Amino acid sequence: MAQEEIIFPNNIRNIRLARGMKMTELSRRAGLSLSAVSKIEKGVRRLNQKQLLNICNILGCKLSDVFIKESDDVATQWQDEIKRRLNDNENSGLKVFGSGLRKIRQQSGKTIAQAAKDAGMTLSVYHKIEVGQREIYENEIEPLAKSFTMTVGSMFDKIAKLYKSGELNKQINKVKERVKSVLVADNPVSGIDMHGGLYGAKLYDSARKKLVPVFGTPAGRAIAFKKSDETMIVAPMNLEGRKGVYAVIPNTKHLGGFLPEKSYVFADINAPVSVGDMAICIDSDFAKLEPTDVATAQIVSVHQDAKGKIYGQGASASEKIIGAAMHKVIMIVME
Repeated sequence: MAQEEIIFPNNIRNIRLARGMKMTELSRRAGLSLSAVSKIEKGVRRLNQKQLLNICNILGCKLSDVFIKESDDVATQWQDEIKRRLNDNENSGLKVFGSGLRKIRQQSGKTIAQAAKDAGMTLSVYHKIEVGQREIYENEIEPLAKSFTMTVGSMFDKIAKLYKSGELNKQINKVKERVKSVLVADNPVSGIDMHGGLYGAKLYDSARKKLVPVFGTPAGRAIAFKKSDETMIVAPMNLEGRKGVYAVIPNTKHLGGFLPEKSYVFADINAPVSVGDMAICIDSDFAKLEPTDVATAQIVSVHQDAKGKIYGQGASASEKIIGAAMHKVIMIVME
């Protein structure tokens, strides 16, 4: 039986077990079959952004927690498995056959999509064959040969000649080096995509652009402000990928109902603050705050005194607030 390709090594299983959650519960809450969740945890099934964010929400974990890093035990296990499969494939001749097939396709002028269609295969299956990561079944050999207007015998003869001439060595070594370079220190990565990039890194970056960190939650009459990505929410569409944006949950009661309950206030650290704006005023230097530091913040309206100095005004006209940092509020969204 053909081995399944590990394309998304991850920490989902470890996180689920740490939460005391059964796979059946994760399957039910995620709206996925038990088989799909099992394959996701094993790393042999891809996720889309929506599924990934949903699983993070169900498990109550950060997006970055799901992705393995070079220092993780999972990374070592995955690298060992990849090396074992590479050795198995080389010994069985799959690397040679796949590289020869790719050379024949390139010489024919076909794209990989055209070759897959002509052979009656999915693009994913055909690609795995070309890179030597999937066994070839007997009933697949003849359609492969016919797709290049060749007989089975002439196809194997052609591959043998290419191998003996040394023309395939460069392609075989290229695949080896690509696998070796998958894990990048200090970056969350998981697997190879079909174009040779980092599927996991692309998925992480793409999903991360849709999220905004929640830096503040109500604390008494103010907001406890912590510059950490422990809590993330999906960004409004026009804020996706915008750098320097964060959200806080306002203390709506202290603000006298000025803001709706269950709302998020989004601020941009890079947007200039002007008189008349609403802003988040922080009592500490934002740039010097560490993820573990807790500062105090308030939502204010921006005013200017007789000397031209900018200050924040709280819920009442007498509540004058001067902080170390003031960030413009750019959007308020109901939860």
